Amino acid sequence: MAHHPHHHKHGHGHDTTDIDWNELGPLLEAQAELFTPVYERAMAWLAKEVTEPGLIVDAGSGPGVVSCLFAEAFPGARVVAVDGTEPLLEHARARAARQRVADRFDTLTGELPGVLDELEYPADLLWASRSLHHLGDQRSALAAFAARVAPGGTLALLEGGLPSRFLPRDIGIGRPGLQARLDALEEEWFTRMRADLPGSVAEIEDWPALLAAAGLKHARTRSFLLDLPAPVTDRTRAYVAASLSRLRDGLGDALGPEDRATLDRLLDPSDPASVHLRPDVFVLGAYTVHTAVRPV
Repeated sequence: MAHHPHHHKHGHGHDTTDIDWNELGPLLEAQAELFTPVYERAMAWLAKEVTEPGLIVDAGSGPGVVSCLFAEAFPGARVVAVDGTEPLLEHARARAARQRVADRFDTLTGELPGVLDELEYPADLLWASRSLHHLGDQRSALAAFAARVAPGGTLALLEGGLPSRFLPRDIGIGRPGLQARLDALEEEWFTRMRADLPGSVAEIEDWPALLAAAGLKHARTRSFLLDLPAPVTDRTRAYVAASLSRLRDGLGDALGPEDRATLDRLLDPSDPASVHLRPDVFVLGAYTVHTAVRPV
């Protein structure tokens, strides 16, 4: 995976690769809600391949925003949100109740991929959005995912794409190219995060090839664009500010003093150059979904 636009966070310093998913819950929820158009287009594409699924499993569901979108997109399906963080699944159950899909919505708490063995039935569609790369041995985990897909069912991975952009290259303060430099620092952190995972195995991130190695067929890939042009809503500004704030706080000493000063201004609500006030804030990103089918 070359890029990871879900904003991996860095604990309390750039040398830390632990992730507190419960702490990240509000940002994960806000991001998924903002990115709903991407998920809806991805689901419309999946619906052409997966006809009337009986069981959809969201492996690594977080607070359940996407799980509930699946319940709405496939009204005949039962959806199971699977995650290792019970407080996030509490949010998922509450959301399902609010959206009146709780009667066909379940949750399963445990660590991937082993927790999938607790599923009562194999999945007609197993969706894993940026969760696989948090498992040390991705090839082995993919095989475990594939084993929980019903014959004729589909495994869908959201991995890769392009990093999000929020600002022009030259924003009038600091040195141009701020976000490209932040991307480079995030890539370095991501490499360390992968290396620090239990049982970490280096893997060429050729997802269609890895899906084939897991015994799946008919691999397909498609990318979906999120384009929220300027001027953006207050909700979008809040998401951009939260994302940049966590980057500033998480990158620690790896962030140069000039770029840190620029981020401080971008995050100061009283500064006319801040993302809270400037007119040129936008959100642009690309998200890639890979699918393959378990042979009958």
